[in-house]
This record gives sequence, structure tokens and C-alpha cells, in this order.
Amino acid sequence: MAIRTAGKFFKDLCRQRVISASIGPSRHCSSAATSAPKIPHSSKKGRRLLTGATIGLIIAGGAYVSTVDEATFCGWLFSATKLVNPFFALLDAEKAHTLAVAAAARGWVPREKRPDPPILGLDVWGRKFSNPVGLSAGFDKNAEAVEGLLGMGFGFVEVGSVTPVPQEGNAKPRIFRLRQEGAVINRCGFNSEGIVAVAKRLGAQHGKRKLETSSTSSPSNEEAKHGGKAGPGILGVNLGKNKSSEDAAADYVQGVHTLSQYADYLVINVSSPNTPGLRMLQGRKQLKDLVKRVQAARDEMQWGEEGPPPLLVKIAPDLSKEDLEDIAAVAVALRLDGLIISNTTISRPDPVDKNSVSSEAGGLSGKPLFELSNNILKEMYMLTRLFDMVISSAFLCQKPRLKGKIPLIGCGGISSGEDAYKKIRAGATLVQLYTAFAYGGPALIPRIKAELAECLQRDGFKSIHEAVGADCR
Repeated sequence: MAIRTAGKFFKDLCRQRVISASIGPSRHCSSAATSAPKIPHSSKKGRRLLTGATIGLIIAGGAYVSTVDEATFCGWLFSATKLVNPFFALLDAEKAHTLAVAAAARGWVPREKRPDPPILGLDVWGRKFSNPVGLSAGFDKNAEAVEGLLGMGFGFVEVGSVTPVPQEGNAKPRIFRLRQEGAVINRCGFNSEGIVAVAKRLGAQHGKRKLETSSTSSPSNEEAKHGGKAGPGILGVNLGKNKSSEDAAADYVQGVHTLSQYADYLVINVSSPNTPGLRMLQGRKQLKDLVKRVQAARDEMQWGEEGPPPLLVKIAPDLSKEDLEDIAAVAVALRLDGLIISNTTISRPDPVDKNSVSSEAGGLSGKPLFELSNNILKEMYMLTRLFDMVISSAFLCQKPRLKGKIPLIGCGGISSGEDAYKKIRAGATLVQLYTAFAYGGPALIPRIKAELAECLQRDGFKSIHEAVGADCR
């Protein structure tokens, strides 16, 4: 039985890749916005390398699959993707990124068939996450590969940042690798196809995922309750503003009106260092006015029983204690649903400052950001608890949140399960990857989840929620 199951899995895998490689994107799709992204002509070398590597994996898999069960083969397939990483390293950083998104959109990535460790499951905002490990905004900017990325085993995927009007972003080159430091500097500047293109793409994916979920699960099945609006896996939409816009709030409101129907949560990005003046929106008055306008726009829309999607704000790691206090006060007073901590940094901590690439303008992500973002995360965790208790005491009609905590998403420098665990102990309910995933590929996802589960069990925690903020108590 196991051999038949594995054989079916392998045949489906082969069929998907052979069809994708031979005919490319679906030809009956009339809208370019809803089709799989085209690989640029300049990436032909990378396409040939990726196709050759994929065929090699399939041939090797054919010899292997007849002797193993589905779970074992799935694990082998994830591990085998490490063989492809050197090919991506030969390409320009942005071309490699474009190719990686295209591969995920076309299904040229492994699909996780194994269940997540039960200890990793958790409820946040009324949603059941199978695990707390997500992919941050910036990887799939235009929602081209949601299905493929969720299928790799992420607990949630955040697309964007999406701007109202399409814009090219900053001039190229704008992405720079610092391999030895496990870091990246980027100054992309919200390059986006715009909300109309992204809405069309998300609408098509939303309908497809809902159809697949309804055909494989019954309403009474507990498994059907896991995930977001359209099925397994949670989808976040990160909203940005256009560089030339004079009314930032209007841009975010437009994003809410157009994209919130597809989102399990929304993010106001006010912390990218690559859009002039954007970080000024983190000031107390500016942030308060912005959040109130966006909340009002969201709440005036018609929602079903599930209600509107949660609204989060993504902040920078380069903030003073006073800045953090202002943001915490606004977040608690306006009952913000969460904060993402943090975006990239404009600082160049050791040992990055010794690398010649460090002189490039832009935001730094990856391992060197870990300690800085963790310190901000821990500080914000304690501040939101404090302000929540103060405000709840001052206004007796307002009930405090569960344990006095606003859900925080820890982002910045995670490259192992131990790193994810440290974020959780510092106050994060959920965590996000990006740079380590860009370097390590799909094989990193199951490894981080397995290591995180081991860390929780090692220290006697029975769930993620028990470990949240353990280092702040």
C-alpha cells in the first residue's frame, strides 16, 4: 500500500513538472495577471540549469520511490533541493529571486505531505495555524506563487508590499548578497505590479483553493477548520504606498478596499527604508491618524460571520526607546491586532561593516539583524503588556487582552529552529523567514519546524503559547 501511494505521489509530481516544462503557463487563461509569471529572457541560463536539475531529481527519485513510503520520499525531495542552490548562486541576485518565484508559481518546488508536529499548532486571531513559521513580505511581492509557497509547509505566507499604482521601484542593481555574513542588502523601493493585478491573481487563487478544499474536506472535518478563508495555510497581504503619493493614508485605504477580501490579515508597512519619508509615519501622531483611517475603511466594509481581517503594523528595528513607547501606546489604545518586528535595518552591525558591499544604500536583512530585531521585539512585548494593563485600568469598560499581549510576529535573522525559538521566548507568537530561505531554499522549512518542536519539548513547553515571552517574565 505504501509503495502504491508513493508511486502515485511520484507520478503526479512527474506529470506536473513535465507538463509545466513543455507547455509553460496555462494557454487557456485569458488574463496575464492570473497566469504563472514568465521567466525573463535574461534568465534563460538559469532556466536551463533549473530544468536540468529538476529532471535529474525526477530520474533519481524514480529509482528511489519504489522502496520508500510517501513521507520518506517527501523528506528526500526536500533535502534534494539543496543540490539546486549552487545554480541559483551563479545568477544575479534579483534574477535568482525572479526565477525562484517563477519556480514556486509553476509547481517546480516540493510539496509538504507530512503533518506538522502537533506541538507547533496554535490559534491566533481565531485562525488555526498548523505551525508558526511564515514567509515574510518581499519574497512574493505580486502574489504569483501563493499556492506553491504554502504547499512547501509554511504556516502562513505574506505577499507584498503592494502599492495602489504599479511602480518599477528603484534603479537596478538593487539587491546585494553578503554570503559570508548570511545577509542581503536591498533597496528595491516597493517595486509592485499594483493592486489591480494582485487582486486579479488573488481572486483566481482564492476561488481555486476554496474549490480544492471543499472537494477534499467535509464541513464537519476538524482539518477543514485549519487555515484561512480559502483553505489550509494563512495568507497575509502587506500594503505599501506609492513613492509619488502625497496622501499615504489614501494609498493604504485603497489597498484595504481592494485586497482585504482575500486576506486573512492585513499589514500596514510604514518601515521600509527605501521609500523616502515612509518611516516618518511611525511617529505617534502620524501613526495614530493613519491607523484610525485604515481601521475605519476596513470596518465600513461588509463582512460575514468571521468579521474583518486583523490589521497589523510593520515597524523598523532602528527606533529609539521613545519611538517604541509611542508605537506601543498607539497599538494598545487603538486595539491594533498585531505588530511585525521588524523590517530591515539601515545600520551595518559587525561584521557587516567590514564587507565592501556594506557601503551600498538600502536595508540589511539576515543573520546580522537577529540580535537588533530581538531586542526591539522583547522591548515591544513588555511595553504592550504594560500599556494594556494601564489603559485597561483607566477605562474599566475596556477588557484587557488575553494575558495582556498584542500578538507580535518576530522577523529578522532567523536561520534555524533555535533562532525561531528565541524569537518566541522574546515575545513573538509567530515568526517569519526571508533571507535564510533565499539562501537555504525549501529544505530549510522542515528543518526549522523540526528543530523548533525539539526546543519546545526540551524545555518542557507543551505549546507555542506557553513559550511566548518566556524570557520576559
